[in-house]
Amino acid sequence: MSSELSFNSPSFDPPCGPTTGWRDGEVLRATGIPYATAGRFQPPVAAPDWTAPFAATSLAPACPQGPVPFLDDVLGTRYGELPGSEDCQRLSITIPSGLADGERVPVMVWLHGGSYTSGSGDLAIFDASSLVAENRVIVVSVTYRLGLFGYLATGTGRPANLGLLDQLEAFRWVQRNIAAFGGDPRRVTAFGQSAGGDSVAHLMATPEAPSLFQRAIIQSAPLGITRGRHKMSRAMGIAAEAVTEDTPAMDVVAIEDHVSQVSRKYGLIAAMPFGTQYGHAPLPPEADIEDAWNATAPGIEVLIGHTSDEARLFMPRSRFAAGLGKVPLVGTAAVRTINWAVTEAVYGRAARKFARRHARAGGKAHSYVLSWGAPGNFYRAAHTVDLPLLFGNRQTWAAAGLLTGASWDEIDAVGRDVRRLWASFARGDSLGRAGSIPGALEYHAAA
Repeated sequence: MSSELSFNSPSFDPPCGPTTGWRDGEVLRATGIPYATAGRFQPPVAAPDWTAPFAATSLAPACPQGPVPFLDDVLGTRYGELPGSEDCQRLSITIPSGLADGERVPVMVWLHGGSYTSGSGDLAIFDASSLVAENRVIVVSVTYRLGLFGYLATGTGRPANLGLLDQLEAFRWVQRNIAAFGGDPRRVTAFGQSAGGDSVAHLMATPEAPSLFQRAIIQSAPLGITRGRHKMSRAMGIAAEAVTEDTPAMDVVAIEDHVSQVSRKYGLIAAMPFGTQYGHAPLPPEADIEDAWNATAPGIEVLIGHTSDEARLFMPRSRFAAGLGKVPLVGTAAVRTINWAVTEAVYGRAARKFARRHARAGGKAHSYVLSWGAPGNFYRAAHTVDLPLLFGNRQTWAAAGLLTGASWDEIDAVGRDVRRLWASFARGDSLGRAGSIPGALEYHAAA
């Protein structure tokens, strides 16, 4: 993303207050807009309106977080790319240039992934300019609280789901303000990947959801490990009591790592220690989650799926899996079997079940599997491979180990088709009973 301002900076007049953005090639941007404010461990409140022009020209800061070196290697990202701040409830808007006065285009609200502990809406790999310019949609990228700042209740009354509450405030902001940027508040699609997809799914369990977004794209959500977490979350909450309102932010991040260690004895669910907690606002008790989803199903159309080799992203970090892969003859088959089993357990079965339940409850749902991967690359169609197909450009993905073996022209050719499909869904076009992107993706309606 360029940060150079044009002398002809675009101006907008939303209800929140006058806002000045910037031009960046084929798109306009308005970045780092505050949608909510909150003290540490406090629920968010809507950001106050302003009267003097707000310069929406700085990228949103990231929630304070620790480095994830293996993800930097896979995705080509760089720790510290964005400054960290607890005042991170900001959103950034990417708009196609040349919208006519009064024109209203579909809005896609992006929730980033990162196991609820890393990532940020304005990372360069999430640059939405191609998706926006090619398909004439608006993308709103949301940054929200993570880890101990956003996702863990304690026995002393510290609330859970603060990051989820942040996201709800962002969607309320969109409903109130996006028309001033050329967006149609009646055609809003929530979309997210991994923890972001899990967030979209759980936002759908709130009664307000159908009034905030009409469609949802749930990408690689680990719905297979979101249940039965109460004991683990309670143990982590006890370990987190050492953090106070006055603990320096990076000390909180260091303690977060210790708190994560507590989860290790709880099996597969510990693969994502932090996350949404049932029975804490805005979510119902775990026993009532299906009823909550069923209640909102008729008002939200869903596209949900996963990649065919999700688990391959994590296998090089497993000594057992990495060692097994080196065994002559049987190694390749063993890796394939482990990949299939974990992909199904964490992502596949739960996604299909979600789609079927949604359809039975009166909603429309399609399931997809994305199978494209870089030729000859160990990761193949691993977790996160959908990201370069939706966002970024040749430069932002140049150092991604995930893509070694594929030229940018190959990646972008598939990416154009994926971006077109996502935008078509966001516009409200019918996907029919089934369809495909040859060699890359297949989808079908759930019944």
